[in-house]
Amino acid sequence: MIPKTWENPVKATLRAGKPVVGITITAASVEVAAQAAQLGFDFLWIEMEHSPITLETLRNIVLATRGLQAIPFARVPVVETWTAKRVLDMGVLGVVFPFANTPELVKLAADACRYPPHGDRGHGSGLAMFRWPTEEPYPDFADRNIVTVTMIEDYRAIGRIDEIAATPGVDVLFIGTSDLSFSMGLRGRQDDPELQKMIAKVADAAKRHGKYAGRPAFTSAMIPRLLDEGFQFFQAPSETKMMSDGAQPYLQAFGKTGAASKANY
Repeated sequence: MIPKTWENPVKATLRAGKPVVGITITAASVEVAAQAAQLGFDFLWIEMEHSPITLETLRNIVLATRGLQAIPFARVPVVETWTAKRVLDMGVLGVVFPFANTPELVKLAADACRYPPHGDRGHGSGLAMFRWPTEEPYPDFADRNIVTVTMIEDYRAIGRIDEIAATPGVDVLFIGTSDLSFSMGLRGRQDDPELQKMIAKVADAAKRHGKYAGRPAFTSAMIPRLLDEGFQFFQAPSETKMMSDGAQPYLQAFGKTGAASKANY
């Protein structure tokens, strides 16, 4: 049984002022997720917006990673109460909501992750209780330990960023830098000064309202700068990207290049 004093390690690390990082899981493979969960990452960012991972696969990943370091999180495809409810009932301890670009959507996300009277989560938690057997009632355990992450991905959200950041029940304001760039007509470019101003405004609002600021960390070279800028919550590249990056130095020793460069289209 999990004692009443147990705290989600992701929450505890953030509260201590330290960074957390999660590897993005896109392959519908329990084996891959379990291997990733013991590499040293704080959490798994289980991708259900941009990958073929189903609810059944998510459940298997949650069970397969028991006793491993990384805590299972899921990015749901849309901000709805029912999308959060389904992944929470599978046993994740963090929900990432994409395109939470208005105060109304952010409140919906926060309420979806907590039981009444603190929110609107429905009670059907038998599977989650099996994954997290606790000394205290599961609703109390869940309300203390679920991490709610809302993604700012549209430039129109910046005009209401203080309202968004002030929303109770949200732990992390996460900047989806690629989609934010696209919303500004920049087609994903990350180096534009106007985009950097937008990112800084979100990070500043998060700090002023007691939220943690998050964003992707595309390369290891970026990390020192992002830490200096006050970011604490990071999305690492996917397992497939890391596999590709790791293979290149090995192949180069044989004088070989990536297969994509030789493909017959």
